[in-house]
Amino acid sequence: MIYSVDVQITTPVRETELPDRVERAIENLFPEAEVEHGEGELLATAHGMERFSELLHEQEILDTARGQFFDGRRGDAFSFDLKKQAAFEGRVNFAVGSPGELGTIHVRVKVEEPSVEAYVDHVAPPTQEGRPVDPDDG
Repeated sequence: MIYSVDVQITTPVRETELPDRVERAIENLFPEAEVEHGEGELLATAHGMERFSELLHEQEILDTARGQFFDGRRGDAFSFDLKKQAAFEGRVNFAVGSPGELGTIHVRVKVEEPSVEAYVDHVAPPTQEGRPVDPDDG
């Protein structure tokens, strides 16, 4: 299936941070993202979440991701926040509650085709007994 999505990634760059390190945090999770340096922030765009999905599988946090995606759903889009320090280390850690000392990376995913549900199933499939299952095998 072909997915048509626009991923927007934004994060502040604090005075105590090196912009290149913050950019690396984004690229660790979204290596295909095109990053632009703005005034006190980084803005990035991508058209997929392949590496991010791989990390969710490797870290075995598919159910957590699905919860975050559906909690942040608004119409044809969903959004979530990630901890910047974990991203710099190449790990996915959702920012829930306190943003962490370095702040968060905000991700907004707008789904054009086919649907938010189908794209979430592609990135973070449902699980059964901790293993990913194909939602169409029901």
